[in-house]
Order: sequence, then structure tokens, then C-alpha cells
Amino acid sequence: MTQQPPKRVRTRHFQNAKREGIKITGLTSYDQLTAQIFDAAGIDFILVGDSAGNNVLGFDTTLPVTVDELIPLTRAVANAVQRAFVIADLPFGSYETSADEALHTAFRFMKETQAHAVKLEGGERSAEQIRRIVQAGIPVMAHIGFTPQSEHGLGGHLVQGRGEQVEQLLRDARAVEQAGAFAVVLEMVSSDAARRVTEELRIPTISVGAGPHADGQLLVWTDWAGLSTGRIPKFVKQYADLKGILTDAVHAFREDVATGAYPGPEHSYDD
Repeated sequence: MTQQPPKRVRTRHFQNAKREGIKITGLTSYDQLTAQIFDAAGIDFILVGDSAGNNVLGFDTTLPVTVDELIPLTRAVANAVQRAFVIADLPFGSYETSADEALHTAFRFMKETQAHAVKLEGGERSAEQIRRIVQAGIPVMAHIGFTPQSEHGLGGHLVQGRGEQVEQLLRDARAVEQAGAFAVVLEMVSSDAARRVTEELRIPTISVGAGPHADGQLLVWTDWAGLSTGRIPKFVKQYADLKGILTDAVHAFREDVATGAYPGPEHSYDD
């Protein structure tokens, strides 16, 4: 009997998960191999984030990343998965000018990568862009709280949703829901504020350092896998030490080559 492929995660599954109290899981990925692993392990959605700037392209921030750089990475991930919902991140400068610009960028990602949705930053200020993209039939994941593309305007990596900021966070959350977003990322937001947003919204909330009360959790994979070389955010739990494993493997390889232990007879094609 031919094995049936797993059912693709759809936007309705996000809504069902919130209603039924099932936590949603997401990871970033920028390549075929990790995307296949995460997909097979049952991760619900994969974000091809502009965090590729820090983890693939060698930039210090996400700001220099372009659409042309993210498209091949998104295509690789989308082509690699069978079940996970693939979301393309719209990079800085590709959607802010107007709703028309945002729609054009979203069209490019959907046509050229086979992604299933797009994500963009901003609450009230991005509501019209979200509405325009959704009206064209493209699902949108919103992103509020700390928005990395606005780090200079926010004064650096600062926790959002404290004190008087809570009301603005709620206004941003309501705005993206009303604009048609199917889910919203809450990044570096106080747990209490994230709880208030999660309780008020009908759409799922996804935490990136926003505590346990959100409907799901998203992490940059190189952070939790111990591969990142820079500062690891406080909210990240490291589940592996891939940097240590790879470093040990490289040292062993160099040593084997230097001593002649590799290649051995078993690695040759001689009879």
C-alpha cells in the first residue's frame, strides 16, 4: 500500500489549535536539510526569517537583507517540507512605503518560492499593508512588540509591553487582527502583556520571548541548537550544542588527515 503524505498545516489549523488549547510550534530555517528535519519532527510552521542576515549572510543585523537574498532560501525550505506551513519574512524596506509595495513583495514570494504565507512587522502602522495582502488571498502573520527591523527607533533590544506600552501593544494587536492577520508574533513582550493580548484576540499569538501564555512558541533554530556565535537572548533554551559537536568533529578530521588515519583502506576504491 502506498503511504499517504502527511496533511499540510493550513491557516485553519492555527485557529483550531487556539480554540482547543493546543500549543503551536515554530522554528526558523534557511535551507533544505534543516527544513526536512524540522518538518519530519512535527514542527507546525517554519519561518524563513530575515534572521538569515545574522545566521546565513554574515550581517550584524537583519536590516541589510533583501528580497532577492531571501527568495532562494525560502524556495529551498518550501520545496523541502511536506507538512509544515512555510512563512516568508518580508525584509526591511520591502513593504513600508505603501500597501501596493507590500502586495508586490508578497506576490514575488508566493510566485517565486511556493511559500504558504508572509510575515511583516508592525501593528497599527502596518494594518493597511496587511489588509491589502490578505484581500489578495495571501495569508499574513503579523509581528508586534519588539520588532527587530525597528531596533534603532526602539532604542535597542528592549522588552516591550510594560507600563503605558501595554495599551499601545493592545491597539497594535487589535489592528492586525482586524486587518485580517491569521496569527501574530509577540516578541520580547512581558508575560502579563502577552497574556492580555492572547486572552483578547481571536487569532493565535506566537511568543518569541513573550512568556508561556501565548498560543505558541517560535525560536531561531541556530540559537536553541547552540550554533549561534553571538549573544543568545535570555528567553532561549538551548537544546543542543551543535557548535561544540562540529568543532570536535573538525579537530578530529584535521588530526586524522595530518596523521594519515584518513582516508583508510576502507575509504578507497581499490580492489
